[in-house]
Amino acid sequence: MQDDPQTLVSTDWLAAHLADPDLRILDASYYLPEMGRDARAEYAAGHVPGARFFDIDEVSDSRSELPHMVPPPEKFVSRMRAMGVGDGHQVVIYDGAGMFSAARVWWTFRLMGKPDVAVLDGGLPKWRAEGRPLEDLPPMMRDRHMTVSRQAHLVKDVTQVAAAAKLGDHEILDARSPARFRGEEPEPRPGLRSGHIPGSKNVHYRTLLNDDGTMKDTDGLRAAFAEAGADLAKPVIATCGSGVTACIIALALERLGHRNHAVYDGSWAEWGMYSDLKLGRG
Repeated sequence: MQDDPQTLVSTDWLAAHLADPDLRILDASYYLPEMGRDARAEYAAGHVPGARFFDIDEVSDSRSELPHMVPPPEKFVSRMRAMGVGDGHQVVIYDGAGMFSAARVWWTFRLMGKPDVAVLDGGLPKWRAEGRPLEDLPPMMRDRHMTVSRQAHLVKDVTQVAAAAKLGDHEILDARSPARFRGEEPEPRPGLRSGHIPGSKNVHYRTLLNDDGTMKDTDGLRAAFAEAGADLAKPVIATCGSGVTACIIALALERLGHRNHAVYDGSWAEWGMYSDLKLGRG
């Protein structure tokens, strides 16, 4: 894998840069209830040295009824400043699943106009498996000034996605499991309809990853998109259950040099809620 501090870095890269004064590491672990894991407790028990805990549910738009939607820029800035993350920092994000929620935080930084941010390939499981150091105390944090510039083209709302589905001028790629995409399996969130956005294609996020939770190389990524019938000549809108694993699609596209992509923040948590929005099934 080629290290790129704006998309993906290896455990070797992080180990070599661990003492860099302008490096900030974020543990962005997040788990669905059925996973039976407590992200914050796991962070307290052991994390990469210097890592701060980024709570996806807390650093979000508290005014929205939808889960962990993008926070307003001013809330993002205040939370990052308090965590000692600011201008001039290289940020590396990992999660405890290998690659599940870290890409969501990578995308949030990108949305806020902060490009010097990467996901740790293979995450905490790979770091642990290699016997690398862990610590159980949070780092000392000092306020650091941060300026943001929201990149509105990187996010889509339900109206924009509905228009794209109707016109067919975007490739809408859904990161959920095939059974959820086809409407054969109930949604984990109660009260949601089953199915998918009409015209969308299923790129289950796991098809973009190797067995060890690392991201496939560029040939493997291209093959996964091709297998799903995705036309990458079109602009892409990535979607999923609640806007988390959709960001793995965004990260994969960025690795391929595909720059014209956005994430549907509300994803199925929103689309599946409204009976007037059409469903695709099967």
